Amino acid sequence: MGMNVVCLDMEGVLVPEIWIAFSEATGIPELRRTTRDEPDYDKLMKYRLAILKEHGLGLKEIQATIATIDPLPGAKEFLDELRREAQVLILSDTFTQFAMPLMAKLNYPTLFCNTLEVAPDGEITGYQMRCAQSKLTTVRALQSCGFDTIAAGDSHNDLAMIRASKAGFLFRSTDAIIAENPDLPAFEEFDEFLAAIKAVL
Repeated sequence: MGMNVVCLDMEGVLVPEIWIAFSEATGIPELRRTTRDEPDYDKLMKYRLAILKEHGLGLKEIQATIATIDPLPGAKEFLDELRREAQVLILSDTFTQFAMPLMAKLNYPTLFCNTLEVAPDGEITGYQMRCAQSKLTTVRALQSCGFDTIAAGDSHNDLAMIRASKAGFLFRSTDAIIAENPDLPAFEEFDEFLAAIKAVL
């Protein structure tokens, strides 16, 4: 029997999409684009940073919005329960500077994500990806250490880690992604999702 690590995406699965919340707060519709719309993350981030620069928005403004965001209803209870059963790792393409206030609201689960490059005046000048294809690379690394992985997410950038895992699920994904991956069990509610993970542990 292998040791299991459950790998979960963060945005859309445990917390609302940060960029969508920020788009609503600023009234800039272009910032609504996520990995659901643009699978090329590098392209997406360059696009976002250009829009921030154009509007003179920086880390402070985004963090002010993040302070108002709560985890999705039921997410904390789901995580608390899951962490009693297995090791849980949140694998996200977000950034430490965005995610930490949200991790506090989820009782500090382990998070592997990326880092923003921020100028002294708060302008976001770039970002440092932890590694290429961070979710898949991390899952493969865990497997090389003798762990079995169970993975779940909602977006294009989650599919590789889901497919590489012993078991994988879609959670609150889009109709299009669900239709393109009919073999992956898809869930909308935390209790059903938890039951499905427990069944494969």
